[in-house]
Amino acid sequence: MMETDVIGQALVRAFAQRGLEATLPDPSTISIRLAGGASANADIGSWREHALSYGPAGLEEAAAAYAEQAAKAFERASADVPEADLRVRLYPEEALGGMLDALVARRLAPGLVEAVVIDYPDSIAPLDRSRLGDLPEESVFGGALARSIDDEPHYRESATVHGVPVTHVGGAHRYVGAHVHVLRRHTGQAPRGALVSFPLPEYMLVHEIGDVHLFAAMEALQELSQRLFESGDKPISPRLYWWRPGAYEEQPHPQALHGPLLPDLRPVGIRIDHREKSVSFLTEDTNELVELWMRDHE
Repeated sequence: MMETDVIGQALVRAFAQRGLEATLPDPSTISIRLAGGASANADIGSWREHALSYGPAGLEEAAAAYAEQAAKAFERASADVPEADLRVRLYPEEALGGMLDALVARRLAPGLVEAVVIDYPDSIAPLDRSRLGDLPEESVFGGALARSIDDEPHYRESATVHGVPVTHVGGAHRYVGAHVHVLRRHTGQAPRGALVSFPLPEYMLVHEIGDVHLFAAMEALQELSQRLFESGDKPISPRLYWWRPGAYEEQPHPQALHGPLLPDLRPVGIRIDHREKSVSFLTEDTNELVELWMRDHE
């Protein structure tokens, strides 16, 4: 006698209770027929292993919860792109990995990616490139950036960390990093640019490079960024970047957001041995930055 697939059939019933026809092409896949005749597949291999722990009593409830969440995701994926809900979120490059080409995402700087996401009431979902249709990607990015910067509440506070002035740009949302596209709003003239870091989705740290000793500024921001990175939820990176104002910032604001250029961000860093009174530069761009700062302060 063929053994009944108790777990799979529980899922099929749960989808049927939500008006969706579900089949099991193989034990690790569930296929859902959507409105209009289209179908969507999901890998349930990991969920099957998880469901084993529920036993007969909890299986129906677990299947119902899975079907509810999956049905909502399938419905969202088949709908038109909700442009008013698009935002831009920063991610560490390794977080998106092999998915990068399939998403509306681009490399902002070494180790740093920005992606267009849909800001649902209960979740955040990266936007698949396949859903763009006839929408130009640069236009979608531009609109998402504008809403992240201008529509989402944010604050700007100045503080002194070990004698180094630091601007904190923050908000109660995960789109604060989009403000890297309007850094002029958070600095003065900044002829040599600024040191910037993105430890958490809710924080961007900025220090305008000027008369404060560069080594002190870099050390203070590195320590602060590392501390925030280690203490927050879904951290981005403790890495420090040198923002060099250039062609991007010379454009009018709307044109910059909707165009192909990006802010110039270069990884920098130092290692100070206070006992030996020595400083090591961690990147080639650090060498250039130090040379320019020293030249300005001869």
